[in-house]
Amino acid sequence: MHARSGRTVRDLRRENRTAVLRRLYFDGPMSRLTLGPATGLSSGSVSNVVAELVAEGLVEEAGSVDSAGGRPRTLLRISPGSGFMIGVDIGETRIRIELFDLALTELARTELPLASSGPRTARYDVDLVVAHLREGIAEVLRTAEVPAERLLGVGVGVPGIVARTPEDGAVVHGQTVGWDAVPLERLLREHVELPASVPYWIDNGAKTLGQAEMWFGAGRGARSAVVVLFGSGVGACVVTDPMGPGRALEWGHLTVRVRGRRCRCGSQGCLEAYAGAEALLERWREAGGRPPEDADEETALTAMLAAAYPAGAGAAPDATALAVLEETAEFLGAGFADLINLFQPERILVGGWAGLQLGARFLETVTGYAREYALRYPASRTGIGLGTLGPEAVTVGAALLPLVDFFAQGGRRPETEPTPPSPAWQTALRDRVSS
Repeated sequence: MHARSGRTVRDLRRENRTAVLRRLYFDGPMSRLTLGPATGLSSGSVSNVVAELVAEGLVEEAGSVDSAGGRPRTLLRISPGSGFMIGVDIGETRIRIELFDLALTELARTELPLASSGPRTARYDVDLVVAHLREGIAEVLRTAEVPAERLLGVGVGVPGIVARTPEDGAVVHGQTVGWDAVPLERLLREHVELPASVPYWIDNGAKTLGQAEMWFGAGRGARSAVVVLFGSGVGACVVTDPMGPGRALEWGHLTVRVRGRRCRCGSQGCLEAYAGAEALLERWREAGGRPPEDADEETALTAMLAAAYPAGAGAAPDATALAVLEETAEFLGAGFADLINLFQPERILVGGWAGLQLGARFLETVTGYAREYALRYPASRTGIGLGTLGPEAVTVGAALLPLVDFFAQGGRRPETEPTPPSPAWQTALRDRVSS
């Protein structure tokens, strides 16, 4: 049966369920009475949808509130244990895997280190990464005692560009880690022991970071933002729709010096060759600095910051470390200026393990250079700050990918291949941000 708009009754029912789930998720607990005006649905439609969702275990009662002269109104909320998502961050020093319930409460986590020495391509050996994911996904499900059948999906943040093919699903082009058209989704389906109905959502790590910060972090309320992922290298995600998925930018491979330093992508003069944590530590070493022997990048960067900004009263800073950090801040500031001039965002937010470790003091210097190099008018309208979700932001954003699809399907578990979130769902979420 078709409605006049061409949508079927089934479509309308799914949209009604999506509207109720969305409002309860972001604004709950709510009563049936307040759900009506919040969703634009009639009281009868709200009652029918809520009855379905309660019967399915997706919605539960959460106490009551007094009403003016009548019976207390029952409050409703999304039932946190009615579904689960896994978020994965294939990072530069480790693979982080976290299991969440529908309220995004972390139920279990595991971190599997990647080799800190040797060739980068060996560190990211595809078979090793897939084996880590196989082991880690099984571990978090076992730790939390969650059956795999109750998963809404697995979201994975990866380094590189993600394309999709009918045969292999998500295919990763990660030039800096030696991944040339890696059919990651197919490999995971072949080797990870999950039901075939559990969908995988694989996307660029900067995009998942951006999604998390825009929904729940420092990006909330902004109409547009660029979220920068600063780790071993640098990447970015530009967001022009507050609740849309954003667009990954290979910002780290913007040329900042013609015939400059060799970048790990193979080109010369990339921003990443000067401003990524890996390049930052290399330049410190070349200038005479002494990073700890056999230390991973995070430990080495901690040592460099301690040398440049000693904690003891009256302690003299390491002039070499300080000079390299100052030069890095200028390169990053120039890169931020390019982002400001190109996209004129309301905010630039910095996340990633290196960005958070460098912290507010370093970012203040970067901001000064950004305003010096950018056009005055857009620079005056762009706020620059740190992300607020910490090092778990990529996994949180990855876990949101299956959650978005679940709500877009009206809270129905996937039985076939996942479909991208509908424009109506994104519009509805945009209303939430602007309200």
